[in-house]
Amino acid sequence: MLSERLTDYSELTEKKLGELLGESEQAPILQESMAYSVFSGGKRIRPALCMAACELCGGVPEDALLAACALEMIHTYSLIHDDLPAMDNDDMRRGKPSNHKAFGEANAILAGDGLLSLAFYALSLCPHKDALTPIAKGAFEMVMGQSLDVNSGGDGSLLQKLQDFKTGALFRAAVAAGAACAGASHEQRDSLVQFANAYGMLFQITDDILDCEGEATVLGKSVGKDAEEGKTTFVTFYGLDRAKEFAKKYANEAREAVLQVGENTAFFTELISYTLTRKS
Repeated sequence: MLSERLTDYSELTEKKLGELLGESEQAPILQESMAYSVFSGGKRIRPALCMAACELCGGVPEDALLAACALEMIHTYSLIHDDLPAMDNDDMRRGKPSNHKAFGEANAILAGDGLLSLAFYALSLCPHKDALTPIAKGAFEMVMGQSLDVNSGGDGSLLQKLQDFKTGALFRAAVAAGAACAGASHEQRDSLVQFANAYGMLFQITDDILDCEGEATVLGKSVGKDAEEGKTTFVTFYGLDRAKEFAKKYANEAREAVLQVGENTAFFTELISYTLTRKS
């Protein structure tokens, strides 16, 4: 079921993303560089969560589609900028050269800027204006998280706050925006945000674990960089075994929270189980 739902959400998202990127046709290099990263094979977890939250609260996926596309464009812009030499300096992303390696640094910066701007154009078209606030807040919190990452100097006391912003922010934005598009109750929105808080930590911790145990050919990016560069992650700070304990803890918290929202939570619970054991 999880695979089928992810495929359905991804197909909806990619069709609409293609239409939105068509807005840049008069700047062909910008359009090509944005499309290069947007259509690079990501799992579309954030737009899927947005549409699934909308469905769980009584809507249909199409109600949240523009919000979902905005989230995916914001996420993709963050990856493009994250890979730049001034940030993480990664040459590979999803199994192919990073955007700045394919198009040069200037065009990569513009691709990120373009996707962020286009995301808010998409939100301006969304009839559910309540979706704007959580996405705008999530985008800013994500940047705050990146700033903490760049400037933390290995301070372990900032680890949870850093990851809650850097990774968790867009997951919170996704479920809150999806719920808004369905006219969800405050109780449903609050429970979904609690789910996203825990799921974001789960997702980041398993990402840290994969940087230690994963295979570059499967992940489509380099591994072992966190330890080499002295970055503070759940694995480098707490050790691998403790990080795995944290992952199980947050998985349980995410599961308990989403069960408070509605009856048809299978997509969410299956996603939690998948994330806890993921290999890519």
